[in-house]
This record gives sequence, structure tokens and C-alpha cells, in this order.
Amino acid sequence: MKIDLHVHSANSGDNPTDPEEAIITAIERGLDGIAFTEHYFYGASEGVEILREKYGNEILIFRGVEFSSEEGHCLVFGADTDSLSVKYAPISDLVRIVNSRGGVVIPSHPYRGMNSIGDRVKALEGLCAVEGYNGCNMHLFNAKAVETAQALSLPFTGGSDAHAAREIGSCYTEFQDKVTYRNFIELLKNGRYRGVDTRRISRMWPF
Repeated sequence: MKIDLHVHSANSGDNPTDPEEAIITAIERGLDGIAFTEHYFYGASEGVEILREKYGNEILIFRGVEFSSEEGHCLVFGADTDSLSVKYAPISDLVRIVNSRGGVVIPSHPYRGMNSIGDRVKALEGLCAVEGYNGCNMHLFNAKAVETAQALSLPFTGGSDAHAAREIGSCYTEFQDKVTYRNFIELLKNGRYRGVDTRRISRMWPF
């Protein structure tokens, strides 16, 4: 199953993309799922819940957040960070708290430079995965992220980091198992997936 795990909409405040437009584009591009990871606040994506009812027979619609830790950005799924009193917390604290609530933390675009944790990823314990393929990154940054994930024996994800509908699906995560709302977090923890960059098909990495 192909799921874009890193999508922004107008609810992030830095682009005009309507969430419904993003969902329609994801369906048209053959994705099985889309994850809205708005900046800063988990509650920013609350409005897409109603779209699950409208498009539920065509695509899975997940909610997460791109959290701004003290050291850089990371994707959080399975935990409402708005209720954790961890705004701008050190990433080590975030990982510990989110894991204790049953969620997962995935450093996003770790080697982009700005808003990225860089080599700090190598010393962190409790990470679910590393974002390997980010659709807004140069390939060099993505290759470094994939290489690091493999060195750490961690899975790597893919996400477009879309800030416009046309960018959706440029990178996505391919799951070996059937994904549902019920097992989504469990499958992220199990690691049976890989990131895919459609912009450089010849450079896709094997499992």
C-alpha cells in the first residue's frame, strides 16, 4: 500500500492547498493513503476528520503533526502533542513522552540543514524510523538519511512534504502489509515498509 506520510495543507498556514484538493489529488495519483502532518499543532488537521466520511471508500486519511522540537522537525503519529505540554521540547523528551503514549516519532528531512536534527539522530533511542525520502529535499540529503537509517537498522519512510497539490505523491511510503486505521501505528513500529522517491525511480532502495 502506498501512503504519502508527509502532507501539508492550508491548515499549516504556509500554503493555499485545500485539504480536500489534496485528497482528490492523492486518489488521482493512485495512493492508498495520505497523512496530514500540519506544522506545530496536531489540532490543525482536525477538520479532515469529516473528509474521511466523504472519501473513506477511496483512500485512507491519517492525521499526525510535524512537530518542531528544540533541535529540529519530526513527524509524530498516534499521539496528540497538543495535550502533552511539550512545545519546542528537546527531541529526546518528545520521543520518550510520545512512546509512553503509544505513538511514534520519525525525524523529518534530518539532513536538510534548517529545522533538521542532523547527526543527532544517531544518538537518539526510541525512534520508530527516519524519513528517508522527502519530496522537498535534494537527493543528496535524502541519500544521507537513507544511509543513516540503514546504519542504525531503522526503517525509512517517504513523504512528499507537499505544500501544493501538484507535489503530493512525489515521495511516499510503501507498506508490505494492508494498512488500516486500527493497525497503522503498529505497522509503523514493525518496520515492514520503505520510502520511495518517484522523482528518481532508478535510485529506489531495496528492502
